[in-house]
Amino acid sequence: MVVVLDGFLDAGTAAAHAARHLMERDGGGRVVATFEVDELHDYRARRPGISFVVDRYADYDPPRLVVRVLRDAGDTPYLLLHGPEPDVRWEAFCRAVREVVERFGVTRTVSIGSVPMAVPHTRPLAITPHANDPELLLDTSPWRGELRVPSSAQALLELRLGEWGHAAQGFVAHIPHYLAQLDFPAASAVLLEHVEKAGRLTLDLSSLREQAETRQGEIAAYLDEHEEVADIVAALERQYDAFERAEESGAGLLARDQPLPTGEELGQEFERFLQGLGDDGDDEGDAHRGEGG
Repeated sequence: MVVVLDGFLDAGTAAAHAARHLMERDGGGRVVATFEVDELHDYRARRPGISFVVDRYADYDPPRLVVRVLRDAGDTPYLLLHGPEPDVRWEAFCRAVREVVERFGVTRTVSIGSVPMAVPHTRPLAITPHANDPELLLDTSPWRGELRVPSSAQALLELRLGEWGHAAQGFVAHIPHYLAQLDFPAASAVLLEHVEKAGRLTLDLSSLREQAETRQGEIAAYLDEHEEVADIVAALERQYDAFERAEESGAGLLARDQPLPTGEELGQEFERFLQGLGDDGDDEGDAHRGEGG
C-alpha cells in the first residue's frame, strides 16, 4: 500500500503529484475504504473550496481521505491511501489504517514525502529512506546520528505499524528550497522509482519524466536571462560539491573559500525566481516562464 498524505512533507508537491499520476494512469481506480474526515479534519485551518456563482454557492469540494485499489503496468493490484493529513486523532487514524492493512492482507506499506533543502536543482536529487525494519532498507540514509523533527501522521503510522508487526517504510525527497512552491515532477518520478523497487511494482513514469525535462528547461531558460539568480544557484552548487568532496575525504563539511549568499539575498532573488516561473505576463521574458505544473 502506498501512502500519500497532503499538507505536510510535500515541498514541490512531489508526493501529491506522484499520487495524481498513479490515479490518472489507472483511471482513478476503485475506492475500497473511506475515512470519516469530519472526525479528522480542522476545517478552519484548511478550508475546502467552494464556488460563488453570481448570487449562490455551488460546487463544494469536501476533503476526502480514501483507500483506492489500483493496478500497475503489469496488472498487479496495489492500494493507494491518499488525502489530507489528519489534523487530529492520529492514534485513531493509525488504528483505522491497521484495519485496512489486515483486512486486505497488505504485506508492506510505503509512504512518500518531500522536504525543502539548500541544494541546487542541477545535482542528483537526494532521497532519505526510512523503515520500521532495517532489513527493508535498500539504501543508506544521508543523515548521521539523531535529528529531532516535527512529527507527522505518516511518521506515527510507520512507527505504530512496526509495533503491530507490519512492515512499513518510506522515502523523502530533498527539494531545492527555491523550487519548494512549484510542482517539481523530477522528484515525483524519483519517489515513484523507489516505490517501484520497494513494492515490486511496474509503473509507467514516462509522462512524469517528460514533465521533469520540461521543467528543467524552463528553469534553465530563466537562469540564462537572470544572472543574479544563476549566481545563487552556482553558490549552492559549490556548497554541494564541497560537501560531497568532504564526505569522500572525511574532511570538514564546507569549503572555507566559498562564501554562501546571505539569507536576505536568497530571499529577494528566490522571490523573483518564483514569480518568474509561476506567473504569466506580457513582457519579453515571459516566453520562458513555466506554468504552475
